[in-house]
Amino acid sequence: MERVRAVELSDHRCVDAADRPALIAGTEGFCFGSGSMLGVQPAWSGNTVLAVDRITEDGTAVFAGELLQPGEVVLTTGDTYTTPWIVITACNDGLDGLAHSLHAWERSLPAHPASQPVTLNVWEALYFDQDPDVVLDLVGRAARLGVERFVLDDGWFHARRTDTAGLGDWWVDRSVWPDGLKPLADAIHDHGMQFGLWFEPEMVNPDSDLYREHPDWVLQSTGRLPLPHRNQQVLDLTNPDAFAHVFEQISAVLEECGVDYVKWDHNRDLLEAGTNTRGGAPAVHEQTVAYYRLLDTLRGRFPNIQWESCASGGGRIDLGVIEHVERVWTSDMTDALSRQRIQRWTVQTVAPEYMGMHISATTSHQTGRTYTLDFRAATAVFGSFGIEWDIRQASESDLARIAQWIAWYKQERDFLHSGHIVRLDVTDPGVMAHGVITDDASRAIIAHVQYEESPSNRGVWLRVPGLDPKAHYRLKWAGPAAEDPEDVLREASRRDWDPLPESGPLGPDATITGAALGTIGVRIPRCHPETIRLIEIVRV
Repeated sequence: MERVRAVELSDHRCVDAADRPALIAGTEGFCFGSGSMLGVQPAWSGNTVLAVDRITEDGTAVFAGELLQPGEVVLTTGDTYTTPWIVITACNDGLDGLAHSLHAWERSLPAHPASQPVTLNVWEALYFDQDPDVVLDLVGRAARLGVERFVLDDGWFHARRTDTAGLGDWWVDRSVWPDGLKPLADAIHDHGMQFGLWFEPEMVNPDSDLYREHPDWVLQSTGRLPLPHRNQQVLDLTNPDAFAHVFEQISAVLEECGVDYVKWDHNRDLLEAGTNTRGGAPAVHEQTVAYYRLLDTLRGRFPNIQWESCASGGGRIDLGVIEHVERVWTSDMTDALSRQRIQRWTVQTVAPEYMGMHISATTSHQTGRTYTLDFRAATAVFGSFGIEWDIRQASESDLARIAQWIAWYKQERDFLHSGHIVRLDVTDPGVMAHGVITDDASRAIIAHVQYEESPSNRGVWLRVPGLDPKAHYRLKWAGPAAEDPEDVLREASRRDWDPLPESGPLGPDATITGAALGTIGVRIPRCHPETIRLIEIVRV
């Protein structure tokens, strides 16, 4: 295990960044905008270990590295073992300062996306019920909204009518797609969109031709199958024959169908992950190396395809995989209220442009909760924006509104995906606030999120950090959600105070200094729960 000694901190507390493999320590009372901070993360998609040890009364050590099982790496004379990189970040300006360091590094990577297309994924629209006519209808509807990438999710390959069969048999199911996927790809391209396709290359169903022919290609220890999870087992990519099988089958599909984008999923844990090539010895390390090698080999063969890392929704989002992909799927939990917290902490490690954020169904498939379209869209629009919804069920007014959000995202994505993210420290536990500020502090967009009912009716002051204290700024409502704050203004007028009228915060031509915004802020009254409003701040 690689050891990293931390800076000495007189007092510290630790946070877990949304269950990511990261450890963060800081001086007592640290928050998003202040505190001396230390972050430690293994850049690795396999097993990891993180620990804090108070060695003396005044000294603390932080440990991080790969977690190896007995016999997993055996070195003989002349052999070497290279640890994963351990990424250490430190700052004196809180959690956001740590995030800025990582985002700057990620934006320098060769695989960093130049721009993130508006994506529509059909999973929550169709699940396994794929019909060519229905899918083509969705293609046309998506194009009319301004969608730029159309993704066919799970269910297109051999015998894949449920999640009990088919994984490992990577060829098009002609009983569903009698002419193959090429006509669909052509139709998507004719509409000016990219074609995306779902794979789960590391997995196999026992009900598959591959498993029936090669049951020994499953990760297992001493001849015993691990407990099944989601009706699947893990394919042993450390076996050269299994590796070659997956590579060739996926390559054949990518070549035939004109794929522009791959959603690479990974839907179960590596339990009892031994390899038959070494008598059942633990193999997570070599499996992780093989995963990277398979992905990079496919990237080399198909340099124009973009790749998304997905692992049962929200897994495998780490500083190792981020060097190999253009996007991550932030979570299978698409409920907008849940996504507010999920995204708030995932951005601690991953720049927002990597994070898939989609408008979900009016009533969440996961929680049964119902939200307005603007709440769902404003929750998603700061990341890699898209739709995870059967838009055939949307009303004409909803479709028009979605088109507005898509147009706004296209106009603002370069700004949203290049500036500094900020997460405002708000005293009201019912409110969250976050946004983006340009590097030169000339412009910001801040989201006020009334997450739940506030404990008082006093409202909140949003103090916006990172602006030029001497410059003057004008504030206005931003985005398609600009209509939503009318309720806020009416509520404010009952208290004889208008926080943000159409003409600006202080009168027809009034401005406010960056110093005032950072220390006093702008007041937003208590709002209805599960509502969002966007504020644009522009230097004048």
